[in-house]
Amino acid sequence: MTGPVVLTAADAVARIPDQATVAVTGSGGGVLEPDVLLAALEERFLHRGRPAGLTVLHAFGLGDRDRRGTNALAHERLTRRVIGGHWTWSPRMVELAARNAIEAYVWPSGAISLLLREIGARRPGLITRTGLHTFVDPRQSGGRANRAAPEELVGLVELDGREYLHYRPMRVDVGLIRGTEVDPLGNLGCAEEPAVLDLLAVAQAARAGGGTVLAQVKRMRPDPLPPADVVVPAALVDAVVVAPGQWQTYASEYDPTLCAPRPAGAAAAGPADRTDPVRAAIARRAALEVCPGAVLNVGFGVSAQVVDVLAEQGRLHEVTLAIEQGLFNGVPESGTLFGVAHGPTARLASTTQFELFAMGLLDVCCLGMAQLDATGSVNVSRFGDRIIGPGGFIDISQHARKAVFCGTFTAKGLHADGRLRIVREGAVRKLVPRVEEITYSGPFALSEHREAVYITERAVFRLTPAGVALVEVADGVSVERDILPHMGFVPILRDVQPMPPAVFRAEVR
Repeated sequence: MTGPVVLTAADAVARIPDQATVAVTGSGGGVLEPDVLLAALEERFLHRGRPAGLTVLHAFGLGDRDRRGTNALAHERLTRRVIGGHWTWSPRMVELAARNAIEAYVWPSGAISLLLREIGARRPGLITRTGLHTFVDPRQSGGRANRAAPEELVGLVELDGREYLHYRPMRVDVGLIRGTEVDPLGNLGCAEEPAVLDLLAVAQAARAGGGTVLAQVKRMRPDPLPPADVVVPAALVDAVVVAPGQWQTYASEYDPTLCAPRPAGAAAAGPADRTDPVRAAIARRAALEVCPGAVLNVGFGVSAQVVDVLAEQGRLHEVTLAIEQGLFNGVPESGTLFGVAHGPTARLASTTQFELFAMGLLDVCCLGMAQLDATGSVNVSRFGDRIIGPGGFIDISQHARKAVFCGTFTAKGLHADGRLRIVREGAVRKLVPRVEEITYSGPFALSEHREAVYITERAVFRLTPAGVALVEVADGVSVERDILPHMGFVPILRDVQPMPPAVFRAEVR
């Protein structure tokens, strides 16, 4: 048994050939991102024009909306095709896709992570119900996000009378991964990483096809790692790049609270945001949909505030939080560090977490809502030529027993006072005749006997077999003046109740 092969970043990326398929681990905010390798790859291309024609595969979004993450790979000729779960953090790549300068494919994060695992086991792709009746379904766009993406990579199959999607396998030539340290045997550990994501699956997928695994670490460890601390065994690592300046996230070099349980007596979360009465009301109403004992997932934006509300109400201990990046409990971050948590109680691979979601782990999820239509379908993944991507949205919403979608009634300019008097209406309608892209299918949810609730600051809707029903209206809001004229469809109007007045007060319990 020999020790690890240690290379400079420049020498490591020189091993990446033209036309290679490169799988990259990492998540937003620099979490587990092999940033030094990505920067070296960009520098090599800019100076030598090589490698060229890469296919880039990533489950979660990587980047800072500027230069880091997959932004470093957003160059014509360097990248030919991208298969990504979330694109927001890489506007440069989004711009290339909008110009059809690359082939753009958008899949659920869980489907990508689990496909990597299947490729790593040399199985014939991923067969799953995740993505059925959404834009990933080949009866819609098949996950092809622009005209430059001609190849059908997702198929529809039937097994024992049930439909499934078949995410087809591909050869992975290079895996770019990251950890905290490598030991003298070449084993990779992640003691200071907030998440391990699909780290092992990326390495497996590359090695299964005879490819190369390049690992970035902060340091060399002088003694062997304890066996339980090895995340990627030495047998799967071809070369190591040591980056002493590696930060844990974009925000800090090292925050120990992201890697350890919360100390006894520590605050469960910060106070709920009261600066925006609209968002606060939505979060408080959504929190009422969470029952004691529930396993809960929260998404980005206003839905993330549900955790703060539960903590403020002294209810957070009553639920189990599960984040798609593989974490349980703790206090989830939002914004650029979405996907990590302070004081988590468990850290699993994201591949395992997505399997648990598909198993039916989640009782309820609170997610964002950019568009809602008359069928109860939701869009969060695309607006015109602007690719957002679903991230874990599809993996989560399709398998949770109840999906709670949170968003303002209109967008761009909506302003209301503390009593929810509409001072100025938003310029963009979010309740539309037909969503631009189906990220969540209302009809499919009904066929699977799943519940859906849609919460805005002025009204609450529920999905019923007859369609979307208006079930609650805020006090002082007129259905005829403040709701129906600003919708692209007419909801079912029957037995409409007032929204609980307490959701408009900070002291709601």
